[in-house]
Amino acid sequence: MTTGGDERRRLPGLEGPLWRALLVFRIAALGYAAVLMVNNFRHYAWPPGGFVIIVVMAVWTAVSSLAYARPERRGWPLLIADLAVAAACLLASRWIVHPAGLGVGAPTLPMAWVAGPVVAWAIAGGRRRGAIAAILLSVADVIVRNGVSQATLNGPVLMILAGIGVGHIARLAIDAEARLQRASELEAATRERERLARGIHDSVLQVLALVQRRGAELGGEAAELGRLAGAQESVLRSLIAAASPVPPADAATDLRPLLNAYASAGVTIAAPATPVLLPASVADEVAAAVGAALDNVSRHAGPQARAWILLEELAERVTVSIRDDGDGIAEGRLAEAERDGRLGVAQSIRGRIRDLGGSVSVSSVAGNGTEVELTVPR
Repeated sequence: MTTGGDERRRLPGLEGPLWRALLVFRIAALGYAAVLMVNNFRHYAWPPGGFVIIVVMAVWTAVSSLAYARPERRGWPLLIADLAVAAACLLASRWIVHPAGLGVGAPTLPMAWVAGPVVAWAIAGGRRRGAIAAILLSVADVIVRNGVSQATLNGPVLMILAGIGVGHIARLAIDAEARLQRASELEAATRERERLARGIHDSVLQVLALVQRRGAELGGEAAELGRLAGAQESVLRSLIAAASPVPPADAATDLRPLLNAYASAGVTIAAPATPVLLPASVADEVAAAVGAALDNVSRHAGPQARAWILLEELAERVTVSIRDDGDGIAEGRLAEAERDGRLGVAQSIRGRIRDLGGSVSVSSVAGNGTEVELTVPR
């Protein structure tokens, strides 16, 4: 649950102990309130009311603690009900305890028990929500005591400080655990990637290098097979040498390593020296669209065609241009391919970029190559 700047990722591993600590606090505060009530009830304006309120507090402590133990129930209905019950028990003190005593700082019936909802709001939503709950209960305390004085101000001030402090500490702790979890996931992904890289290096890359050498020695069609093997070897080496594993889906990703994976003897890539950051899902889609464009180059531009990828970063958008020196696209060929159900450009390229809110332009002259420009907003 989030409130303004108190956005936090829920991690039950840490929230569970916080809610259990709240349960311990509620029980201890309930016991303290009961002891004070037993010692002072003879001086109350309506003594039986003190026992009634203690029973209500005990019942609600049990009900709310069972509800808070289930994460799916820690929503607004329970939080508001918790605050309402505490406020009602606090306001009841006005008719049960002597008003004159309350005005000079005599304890209310719930005493510290009213801080339970403040702590619950702080754990559920951070310091802002904790402060809001504390202020609302402080208003009820002012009403009960018929105004504010130096003797009656301590309780509200402590509640507000507790709401802010507990909310801030809870948010920091859970954010720290979220970062630790992401770091652990990245470390595990890095180790798996290194293991796969060793396997590829010890087997696939050596075989491709052998095919490339033997093909060059034999000549003819074998030479073309060797050239293709060399190109694939270059692609695999680029993948192995990529800077980092894929980060979590909500993180920013540098687009450059994803494009560098396409580098080969026939594909040249030019990119800025600094990271080009996009949301991971956006970067993946852009890289997939570039891969589809390069696939079209290998299929339709001619066996000797080369391709160049240019990555540009502007304040509002990122642009990737894929240019080749192949045979080009005849006028009307793209529309004809789409009618025939060949949707490489229409779906794999245009569809992907359109879903990202971007645009695609294709420029081609028969015999003079093709340029595909992909533009996505930042």
